[in-house]
Amino acid sequence: MPDPRVTRLARLLVDYSTEIQRDDQVLIWAPASTTGMALMLALYQRVLERGGHPHLAPFLRGPDDIFFRFAQEHQLDYVSPLYKMAVDTFDAVIRVEGVPNTRALSGVDPAKQVRQQQAYAPVQQAYLQRGDAGDLNWNVTLFPTYALAQEADMSLHDYADFVYRACHVHGDDDPVAHWQSLQVRQQRLVEWLRGRDKVRVRGANIDLTLSIKERTFINACGQRNMPDGEIFTGPVEDSVNGRVLFDFPVTVGGREVERIELRFEEGKVVQASAPKNEPYLQQMLDSDAGARYVGEWAIGTNYGIDRHTKQILFDEKMGGTMHIAVGSGYPLTGSRNVSAVHWDMICDMKTESEITVDGDLLYKDGQFRI
Repeated sequence: MPDPRVTRLARLLVDYSTEIQRDDQVLIWAPASTTGMALMLALYQRVLERGGHPHLAPFLRGPDDIFFRFAQEHQLDYVSPLYKMAVDTFDAVIRVEGVPNTRALSGVDPAKQVRQQQAYAPVQQAYLQRGDAGDLNWNVTLFPTYALAQEADMSLHDYADFVYRACHVHGDDDPVAHWQSLQVRQQRLVEWLRGRDKVRVRGANIDLTLSIKERTFINACGQRNMPDGEIFTGPVEDSVNGRVLFDFPVTVGGREVERIELRFEEGKVVQASAPKNEPYLQQMLDSDAGARYVGEWAIGTNYGIDRHTKQILFDEKMGGTMHIAVGSGYPLTGSRNVSAVHWDMICDMKTESEITVDGDLLYKDGQFRI
């Protein structure tokens, strides 16, 4: 019997997150495996019920581990015309994450990954720009797999419960009402931050200053990610100064990188270290001119995500944390930083920490104080 939570999640993504209407062209995209097929089929059905035109693409770019092993240089530079067409012309893109092996790319030359990211950078910019203009509704979500459960040190059953609770499709509550309520609560924070400038972030592992002058905060409440729960902006590019130790490990490109420590001067990462996979970190930071600058500064607001699982879609939303993404920023925030890289790194703020803005206390020990 199909898990009813999968159907509820599909309805949430189609009806609320992407607001599919009659005759909308919708790309439903997942990695090249069948692990998320139940959700893909539920999404397919719901788009049909809404009158849209769903396009299933479980093999859009192929199995990445095989691709990077055998691809020649001209193939690394190739952009899928199918994906580009969807980004340029479709009304919605729903992407389902959920790989069967989180370490499949661990043996891949990082230079190959960077080269492909650079090839897709113009398409990714178009993706964001159309989304900002309201011409493309997009959402990224996740289907629980054995590999992701193992990363989280959980059984698949417990991990699935965790995922569906975080999306608020687990019980009898109205998921749309939940995310609409979050939108209202977060909008108060966004309004408080409007028109402000100087930010100071202090804690056991962080001492940073940055400027948000003339930048816009985004109220992330389920439209672009599911689960969601954060407010974020793109800081003024040359304003970030100080140091931060990101105490949560992240898995990127098939590699686990832990205890990343960065030091910033006038916006740029001038020193970076990590006890595990530091060469990969350095190579990503050297990808292009924008990779050493901050594209995003954010505060997680989802206190229902109560544990670290090494899955960035969830970890960056944890209440009591803040995160920084080096690399590309979101144009809607006012960010001007452009890069093929967008790497989120998370810092715990639950104890002995505070965030002040223009001298006023915004946040202390993992909780907002306004």
